[in-house]
Amino acid sequence: MAAKLAGGGGGRYSLGQNSEINVTPFVDILLVLLIIFMVAVPMAVTSIKIDLPPAVPNPTQEKPKEPVFISIQKSGAIFIADKQTSLDGLEADLNAKFNATGQAGPKDDQRVMIRADADVLYADFMGVLNQLQTSGWFKVGLINEDIH
Repeated sequence: MAAKLAGGGGGRYSLGQNSEINVTPFVDILLVLLIIFMVAVPMAVTSIKIDLPPAVPNPTQEKPKEPVFISIQKSGAIFIADKQTSLDGLEADLNAKFNATGQAGPKDDQRVMIRADADVLYADFMGVLNQLQTSGWFKVGLINEDIH
């Protein structure tokens, strides 16, 4: 609360009440908020260009090809569908599987999905991924199943 120091009646030490609001702290807060918004708004409106697929698929697109599933067990055994394979024979067995399902063609169009046990060694898992990449398969997906 403020007090008037001059004017009005009363004695020398009689201080009357001042009912005017001190707006200085209010203006200070508004200026600080203004500066914060001036700095924050340009960061919020920066755009990053991304190429998204259309919301409605093109009706002329053909049905996507079914992926081939690779399973890795805890013991390090590798399976393509139900057939066991090794890391060295992975490329040949994958080519045979794609040829058997009628999906022979460029490896860019072929999709491979990998699922692995929770206890698989990281080296075994990365060995399969590296072998796929070295062989030319880049459309590789990882399957994650929720445990309830």
